[in-house]
Amino acid sequence: MLSQISKIKSQNYNSNPIKSDSNIKSPDLKVRAYKLSLCVIRFVNELPNQRGFWAIGDQLLRSITSIGANMIEAKSSSSKREFIKFYEIALKSANEAKYWLCLLRDSYQDLKTLCEELLSELNEVSNMLGSSILTLKGKKKF
Repeated sequence: MLSQISKIKSQNYNSNPIKSDSNIKSPDLKVRAYKLSLCVIRFVNELPNQRGFWAIGDQLLRSITSIGANMIEAKSSSSKREFIKFYEIALKSANEAKYWLCLLRDSYQDLKTLCEELLSELNEVSNMLGSSILTLKGKKKF
């Protein structure tokens, strides 16, 4: 199993899905969420084909891609309240994705560095989402 995990580090993105996307630090929240989803898709696709990896990877993919999908869906909201609700759902998905990444990080030591980098970007996206929600609700003090 350890040899399969080590293969992850030498795959297509040279063990670092974040650095392979040089513009991931875009100030646009939707762009960052989209690029983070792409990084996680590549990361999950390189996980060994074993039950534990598959189950966690599937949940991670569902939650991480839900972030951007809910932000895009918010654009067609019929009210400000509905718009905010989609952003709140996106934030909940981000929190769920953190759980799955932490579980991978703590279960498979060889993935620690990669998971930490993905978690770092996910934390930034989450903070931006939270700040956006507070601003939309008129609760953010300047």
